[in-house]
Amino acid sequence: MTDQISGEKPAGVNRFALQCAIVASIVSIIFGYDTGVMSGAMVFIEEDLKTNDVQIEVLTGILNLCALVGSLLAGRTSDIIGRRYTIVLASILFMLGSILMGWGPNYPVLLSGRCTAGLGVGFALMVAPVYSAEIATASHRGLLASLPHLCISIGILLGYLVNYFFSKLPIHIGWRLMLGIAAVPSLVLAFGILKMPESPRWLIMQGRLKEGKEILELVSNSPEEAELRFQDIKAAAGIDPKCVDDVVKMEGKKTHGEGVWKELILRPTPAVRRVLLTALGIHFFQHASGIEAVLLYGPRIFKKAGITTKDKLFLVTIGVGIMKTTFIFTATLLLDKVGRRKLLLTSVGGMVIALTMLGFGLTMAQNAGGKLAWALVLSIVAAYSFVAFFSIGLGPITWVYSSEVFPLKLRAQGASLGVAVNRVMNATVSMSFLSLTSAITTGGAFFMFAGVAAVAWNFFFFLLPETKGKSLEEIEALFQRDGDKVRGENGAA
Repeated sequence: MTDQISGEKPAGVNRFALQCAIVASIVSIIFGYDTGVMSGAMVFIEEDLKTNDVQIEVLTGILNLCALVGSLLAGRTSDIIGRRYTIVLASILFMLGSILMGWGPNYPVLLSGRCTAGLGVGFALMVAPVYSAEIATASHRGLLASLPHLCISIGILLGYLVNYFFSKLPIHIGWRLMLGIAAVPSLVLAFGILKMPESPRWLIMQGRLKEGKEILELVSNSPEEAELRFQDIKAAAGIDPKCVDDVVKMEGKKTHGEGVWKELILRPTPAVRRVLLTALGIHFFQHASGIEAVLLYGPRIFKKAGITTKDKLFLVTIGVGIMKTTFIFTATLLLDKVGRRKLLLTSVGGMVIALTMLGFGLTMAQNAGGKLAWALVLSIVAAYSFVAFFSIGLGPITWVYSSEVFPLKLRAQGASLGVAVNRVMNATVSMSFLSLTSAITTGGAFFMFAGVAAVAWNFFFFLLPETKGKSLEEIEALFQRDGDKVRGENGAA
């Protein structure tokens, strides 16, 4: 299927598909909120529970280690119970985690709540982009698949705003409310998500052809487009193109993700091996380049630069959230026009420059004891620029790209493996940043991140093809070279 097909309305995105993607992406707002609010809550947790730097690093990073477990479980889970019910499960886990953190009588209970929420993060980060990508048309897949990351940024900004307003409450109440109120939207979403349709690609993989086609007709711009998508998915699922049955018994076919790990890791085709390398690579570099350091430890970083009062620290941190949300929103509008590759290379190139400036500004500020006004201004501008460049490219494109490059049969578990790498790197940065700054200074840490970003630019330049406008069933060909053999239904179909 090409970007423009007979009968397709080129005017805009299908409204029903957009509504479904927005609802599915709300789970990402809850995750983003948890990330943003923790950056401020940890300031008060330290004071109230008398925690040390190591405990704070563990508290912030444990969410990502548990998300690693959740993401590895999410791929197979979504293949078995469907994408929709996997989102429900993520919402329930978020709700339970928020209740535990909001109660938080002591550090162990707080940590257990963070772990529970982390499992929900793993499920949400895998399934929301995959669901959005699977209901979207090729011409608007970048927009819909990037919505989860936009919602993460909205959630982070909400977390920063709540930090500012709740910081005026008594310490023992403020941080508990910050963390606990996320249980309310989680409960609402768990019920609201049930009104959404299931992914048509998942239904067809189960042999439920009539249901899958009916949903395709709802999320496509014309009956002709729906029919073409239907035939493409049937072919990818290994179903006879001439089959007109409402339900097909998928005898001998692995419809619940059986054997996928073998085909991804142990015996992949050359094309699948290239897909796996690019998907894992983009997830690795998304966090290895340091974004979590700014999002989680913004108040500490700006304090090193010379800001001392809590109100000003939280206000400057709110600026980070505004920049992130604004530029990710811009990216959602550009992804299907400019393309993934151009935005990605521009984004990472800008990140290299911004990180270098931030490293220099923080080094000068720390050497002067936080009393250099120009170093403070440079640090704030560089931090904002870094977040802006990240958000217009590497941030959303990571999720779009990794949700669209895997073949149909391998998509859920391939995407879950990408999320696992993402969470490992997130945990590595969030759990080591304070120790790293003690060893090589805060400025030195950002010089290191600049070097990682430079390596990332070269990786993307040489290895990532453009996927704009390609159907999910066409993209595998981008990773094949002369002589490669496609496995068909028993391989990477």
